[in-house]
Amino acid sequence: MKKLSIAISFLLLFFTNSSLSNSLDGAISNPDRTPEYMERDKYRHPKETLNFFGIEPTMSVIELWQSRGWYSEILLPFLASQGTFMAADFDPNYAAWTPKAIKRNAENRAKSKILSDMKMITLYIDDKPLYEADSVDMVLTFRNLHNWLKAGLLMDVFNKSYKVLKPRGVFGVVEHRALPGTSIDDMKKSGYVTEKLAIEYAEKAGFILIAKSEINANPKDGTIHPKGVWTLPPSLRLGEEDKDKYLNIGESDRMTLKFIKPE
Repeated sequence: MKKLSIAISFLLLFFTNSSLSNSLDGAISNPDRTPEYMERDKYRHPKETLNFFGIEPTMSVIELWQSRGWYSEILLPFLASQGTFMAADFDPNYAAWTPKAIKRNAENRAKSKILSDMKMITLYIDDKPLYEADSVDMVLTFRNLHNWLKAGLLMDVFNKSYKVLKPRGVFGVVEHRALPGTSIDDMKKSGYVTEKLAIEYAEKAGFILIAKSEINANPKDGTIHPKGVWTLPPSLRLGEEDKDKYLNIGESDRMTLKFIKPE
């Protein structure tokens, strides 16, 4: 009887994991995704990244500053039937360029076959909370830390993320990775942030680092470029100048960090 029980438990675990994998595979291969977004999967490794963070289809998830909605096009359908997904857009007062970014994001959502009915909240730069305290399972941010660091808001964003998460909730971070010892001034200019600084800020907010991954590492990226990280694709700020060189490098070298909010 004990062996039968163990066998049944194993089978249930197998089919649960298989179902989760198939569900995520389906969201990633969804033909309604924006075609140019799908072309970047080879750089951004969405399946491996989201599995590393431990996402499940029953979770409530907030994505901070979803921009054009690259990850949102995967997260929304993955969570649609059993979970909850919310995207936190820019505060219009964040910077001079944010009203244009908000308009652009709204236009992209309207054109997207997936994102037209996405639930939006706002990450304000004042004392307003991100969302209800202790209410969500996961907060994710992709390639945003340098913006908040430059504006002096990185600690505030980490604190607000901590407050909305349930105990044992996950804070997942992907960010352009600066070389160790890079100065804060150079981080602000280049768009690359050191792992050390990201971890220090997160731990100061109360998070515990439980895992790192090299899923989004790119050893071709030396991180020192004329226009910072924006020299590389997809931005290619230098236009045709050395374009083949930067296309060959690909997208930036990135850290992938998994934190939890302790009990």
